[in-house]
Amino acid sequence: MNEPSGRRERKKAATRQKIADTALRLFLERGYEAVGIRDVAAEADVAVTTLFSHFASKEALVFEQDRGFEQGLVRAVADRAPGEPLIPALRSEIHALVRHCTAPGAAPVWNMIEASPALREYEESMRLRHAESLAAALAADLGVPEASIACRTIARFVIDAYALAREAEQPEAAVDEVFRMIEAAWAATDLG
Repeated sequence: MNEPSGRRERKKAATRQKIADTALRLFLERGYEAVGIRDVAAEADVAVTTLFSHFASKEALVFEQDRGFEQGLVRAVADRAPGEPLIPALRSEIHALVRHCTAPGAAPVWNMIEASPALREYEESMRLRHAESLAAALAADLGVPEASIACRTIARFVIDAYALAREAEQPEAAVDEVFRMIEAAWAATDLG
């Protein structure tokens, strides 16, 4: 009975991926500003309404894996084994994210993002949203109010670790360096 639902979800995911892949290819070939939503929809052979049912904005097409990254951060907190320390779990998730974003072939995408004020602004708002989601997960895990300054601060540090490491000459080492500071900050809280 779940198969039609599963099939439907797989079809939706395939359509979403096709739209995202098409958009990225067009953006890299022609330039982000030169490609419109209608261009992407036509090239992906979907209606504009279908495109918008999968992506809220043109900028969201570039950050297609946004929700997955956000969910990964939340899962790093919520799905830890009993007794597994928090900060190493987050470090591991940030290492994976940095490896993804510094992989061969990622440079043209980041160059495009850096060249576009709209994409830089979208990325900044995305990072703030990720930090808020992570802070909420930390607070829930620790049983403290969502407005906990300690949780919000650590969440922002974790998200900034990703951004700083992505730009560093040695991203993996940068993650470790930033996380040594995060670990010290976490230990200094009443929660750590």
